[in-house]
Amino acid sequence: MPDKVSPIKALPPASRTYGAIGPHSERPHWGMVIDQERCTGCWSCAVICKSENDVPLGAWWNRVLTEGEAVDQPKEEHGHLGMDWLPLTCQHCENAPCVKVCPVQATYHRDDGLVMMDYERCIGCRYCMIACPYGVRVFNWGQPERPTPHETGMVAARPLGTVEKCSMCVHRIDEGQVPSCVWSCPSQARIFGDLNDPASRVSRLAHEGRVLLEESGTKPSVFYLKPRRKREL
Repeated sequence: MPDKVSPIKALPPASRTYGAIGPHSERPHWGMVIDQERCTGCWSCAVICKSENDVPLGAWWNRVLTEGEAVDQPKEEHGHLGMDWLPLTCQHCENAPCVKVCPVQATYHRDDGLVMMDYERCIGCRYCMIACPYGVRVFNWGQPERPTPHETGMVAARPLGTVEKCSMCVHRIDEGQVPSCVWSCPSQARIFGDLNDPASRVSRLAHEGRVLLEESGTKPSVFYLKPRRKREL
């Protein structure tokens, strides 16, 4: 099996230019803004995430939810039906409960703010899954199943009996590229960049957005812009 190539080498020049992170500060804090006005609930982000990160069938690092009491059910306001989508993944919290409860330091912060997993350290205790208020971690219960026997991901598969989650495509970030979910979004609903750079687009939009479960005090690095008009069905 040939070695994995980096996204820089795997992508054509036009794609690399489109997915370039761009200017950032000397000590970046990577973050993301998701514009719910633009999100169409197409699941492109979730599908490419599975392919990029070799996520097995039955597991999702990215999910697309609908806001309301029932999943994929429109809500009625003022006599009109409407639906908003809520893409959900690891929030890469600054005050991450998962980091605090891990007894073996398998979950940790990088210097750039990303919450990462050391799969060699993980003992599968799942304390982090219990501590995460967003429910975005998954556990490898058994032998993974995939739609093809060929390895399509850009990263190695995780060991059995470990917890895994979104890494914000750190393998791309280290090559100067945005995460695959940002690159693939057909409506450009995801904006990625350096939250420590006040001039960056992501930093400006983050001040306009909200975070999920703000009362939990986790200080996420993912922000959401609420829909700004009614989208009728």
